[in-house]
Amino acid sequence: MCVVTGREDGYVPGLMECFGLSPVSVCRAACVEVDSDTEAVAGKGFKLGCISCKVRGEVPASATVCSGLSTADPRIKSQLNKRGAEHLVCLIYNYEDETPTITDERFEDRLDWNGSKKTTDLQDGSIYILNVTFNDTGVYRCFFNRVLIFPNYEFRTNATKVIEFNVVAKATRGMASILSEVMMYVSIIGLQVWLVVEMVYCYRKISMAGEEALRESAAKKQGQRAPLLTPTSASSP
Repeated sequence: MCVVTGREDGYVPGLMECFGLSPVSVCRAACVEVDSDTEAVAGKGFKLGCISCKVRGEVPASATVCSGLSTADPRIKSQLNKRGAEHLVCLIYNYEDETPTITDERFEDRLDWNGSKKTTDLQDGSIYILNVTFNDTGVYRCFFNRVLIFPNYEFRTNATKVIEFNVVAKATRGMASILSEVMMYVSIIGLQVWLVVEMVYCYRKISMAGEEALRESAAKKQGQRAPLLTPTSASSP
């Protein structure tokens, strides 16, 4: 997303100026919410995606992100019922003021921040899990506590992302991946068949045109070689 600031005389910068060639332009990256992958292979790393975009990207804000355990955990339920998501004491991971904190000893030295960096205006709260184990399987919650900063007031808002996380011994292919590969091969074969048909059709057209040209040429040559008939004068007795 690119936000362009014009001048008082009504001048609006062009595309090249927007990309940094003019001091009156301000360009910002767009935010897109993408669902996290949900299946990890035991013993390998995994990115637990958590993205929450601001409704108004141009409004400055500050946010904190914390990741909670499965909703089946009674500690999570009691925290939510008593205090709500905004005051949840993070049981796994907390990121505030560009400072990460691992709050669950089971994940000690196994979690790494993989979200927005060098800013307190967090929109990507993803974390990276090292050396995934089967005990990591569960439903995870990612909480955004955001403060939108307007000229005269501040507005607090919360967002929650739920990730159903599963750990397997061997990577499995999803149905979408299988279907896309099948469609790719079908498209390749179909294009090859179409190309062969077109080549045969063009060859026959060229061959027929060549034969027709040969026949016309032969007919012209025969017409040129035919003797001219001249009238014979009658002999007198």
